[in-house]
This record gives sequence, structure tokens and C-alpha cells, in this order.
Amino acid sequence: MTSSVETHDHYSIGDLARMVNLSQRTIRYYEEIGLLHSVRRIENGKRVYTDDDVRRLKFINRLKVLGLSLAEMVKLEKIYRTQRNNREIIPKLLAILDERAIQIDDRIGQLVALKNEIREYQARLRGKMMQEM
Repeated sequence: MTSSVETHDHYSIGDLARMVNLSQRTIRYYEEIGLLHSVRRIENGKRVYTDDDVRRLKFINRLKVLGLSLAEMVKLEKIYRTQRNNREIIPKLLAILDERAIQIDDRIGQLVALKNEIREYQARLRGKMMQEM
């Protein structure tokens, strides 16, 4: 019978970049600013990444899609590193996401108004064209 122990493969930065659809430069930058801090190096100094790093980068990508800035992510990461639980992080993340939703609603309103202005202008232009014919 085989064990169901989770295996942690090790990946090069190139492999990791392909797996999470980020550039190697971006991954190194995330390390520099403290978003990815568990990176290990093997005896020759080469970086090696694990499944945890893959999950972490996928989570960072998700936060980017949701509209969080890198500065916000770094701030959350620092809180998590000191607290080591989600009790402090989740309310802060919810507040950030609430603010993003409000910003999106505001932007949608602006875009609807712009679309209406465009349609009105088009109607005026069509009217002028008809008068000139």
C-alpha cells in the first residue's frame, strides 16, 4: 500500500516562471520586496522553489487580479509573518476588497455616463449629416 504523503518537488526559477505565468524577473522582484521569502538555495547558490512557492505565487496572481497593489500585498505579508494566523489578515483583506468593489462601481458609473455622452454626440453628428444631404 502506498503512502499519501504530499511530495514537495523542487523547481528552478525557469520552471516556476512557466508554472505560474510570471517572468523570472518578476519572481526575483517579489523576493526582493518580501512577497516571496521562503526561497531556498542549494549548495551552488542556485535558487530552488517548492510547491509552497507555487501556491504562494498563484495566490499573489489572484490578489493582483482582484486589484491589490504590491504595496498592499507586502503590508498583508508583513502582518501575516508577525501574527502567523489569518485572524488579522482576513478583515484587512476584506476591507481592501470592499474598497476595490466601491472603486469599480464608481468606474462603471463613469463609463456608463461616457457611453451615454458618446451616443448623444453620435446622434447629433448623424442629425447634421442628414441635414447636409
